[in-house]
Amino acid sequence: MKTIVLTVLVWLTYLVAQAQETPTKNFEDTLKIKRDTTYWQKSFSGGVNINQASFSNWVGGGVNSTALGLVISSRALYEKGKTSWDNTGDFQLGYINQRGTSRKAADQLFINSVLGQKIAPKWDIFMSGTFNTFLAPGYQYDKIPANTTRQQISGFFAPAQLTAAWGVAYRPNDWFSLRVSPFAPRLTFVNDDIVRVRKGTDGISRPDRTATAFGVEAGKTVRTEWLALQLQAALNKNVTDNININARYQMFANYQTLDAIDHRIDLIATAKINKYLSTTLGVISLFDKDFSQDWQLQQTLAIGLLYNTTTFRKK
Repeated sequence: MKTIVLTVLVWLTYLVAQAQETPTKNFEDTLKIKRDTTYWQKSFSGGVNINQASFSNWVGGGVNSTALGLVISSRALYEKGKTSWDNTGDFQLGYINQRGTSRKAADQLFINSVLGQKIAPKWDIFMSGTFNTFLAPGYQYDKIPANTTRQQISGFFAPAQLTAAWGVAYRPNDWFSLRVSPFAPRLTFVNDDIVRVRKGTDGISRPDRTATAFGVEAGKTVRTEWLALQLQAALNKNVTDNININARYQMFANYQTLDAIDHRIDLIATAKINKYLSTTLGVISLFDKDFSQDWQLQQTLAIGLLYNTTTFRKK
């Protein structure tokens, strides 16, 4: 697993070097010519959300609580001639504390890198890498054995998914793209057997290191799906000066199991109230039979501090 991740990082580093390389004829030219970074457009948005409630002698009832959340979204787009390199990253992590007990409220790390070559005014051929995982341990609090208070069911690299894809992209502008990849192998990692659980006939989930977790069989840490189709649609647009929409849709279809197609929808909508305050709506919807037989949904809505900067040019 470490070898695969290291290989991907080396590949991305090589792409950075290639994208920024300036051709020179001799050593004197090397000293005179500086790298031109004007081909890069970058954006960064970061927010901290804090919610607090306390009660004392309140006849209506209530529980003292504190919630803290962090949302980060970034993008770096390189365009020169017919070559483009689009990189996006999203990070969310949030906790809520009630009566001295903390529980995770939001968690995701998503990174996508796409290298494209234009073949027509709105069409590219491309290769891409997509990685997603959780940052912190996740727990189940109900339908667990009576002698336990929580049961870990996820964590960093448990699971994690790394997908490489090659195909054709429709890119009519800087803020929307549609990519079709007829060849998109995917690796699913589970590096901690503690997340392996098995649901009994009584509906109770119990730890079981012999259970398959997220499609990865017991005794293994990686599942490889070589023959697969991937469809990606991405939209990142400032609707107004104060409202930004960042949305993605992904479909992953293993040619061997077309009756179990995976779907994922990500949405982060940010509305600035003033220079320092914003409202953030986050939605993640996922259908993957290796994770669950039903649709999964995570939704967060918060008001907090916002920092936003961009160098994207208006066209």
